[in-house]
Amino acid sequence: MTQQKLNIHSLKQYLKNRSPIELIEDITELFSKIQPVKDYYQIKVYPENEKELIAKCKKSIEHEFFPSRGLGKIRLAAAKKAIAEYKKLCKADSNLIDAMLFYVEQGVKFTDAYGEINESFYMSMEGMYEKAVIIIIKAGLEDEFRERCRKIMLDTSDMGCGFHDTLCEIYEENF
Repeated sequence: MTQQKLNIHSLKQYLKNRSPIELIEDITELFSKIQPVKDYYQIKVYPENEKELIAKCKKSIEHEFFPSRGLGKIRLAAAKKAIAEYKKLCKADSNLIDAMLFYVEQGVKFTDAYGEINESFYMSMEGMYEKAVIIIIKAGLEDEFRERCRKIMLDTSDMGCGFHDTLCEIYEENF
């Protein structure tokens, strides 16, 4: 027997049949049990606290490259997940761009510290850099991020696998 999957329409029907008190109970239960719900309402109720979430995101990214103990495992998927989770919550494009560029900066710093990494590592950095630049252009934030993007590009001048060349190409095409 196949289980039914909940869709938006069914959820709306369910919610319409709940009393305001029951809805409040449901939301407070979600808030207390699920961290992304807590983060969502943190920004919804206190938009000025988005800086705390960006700091948390950056800390997660940094931990994957430079943990407080031991060597970095460079779990790029975990670092990217932190950005994806933050993206679901953030209101300001500039904060999302900040997190994305921070990811690339940590990758560059890691390469400086430990030497050449593999091609898939560089491709991940290039992809994130390009996505950040696309958002910068769409949001009209070139003046705010041009120098930071340039610095990242210049900091890769002695790195392999065509990393520097690709970042130069992305930078030159957009700035």
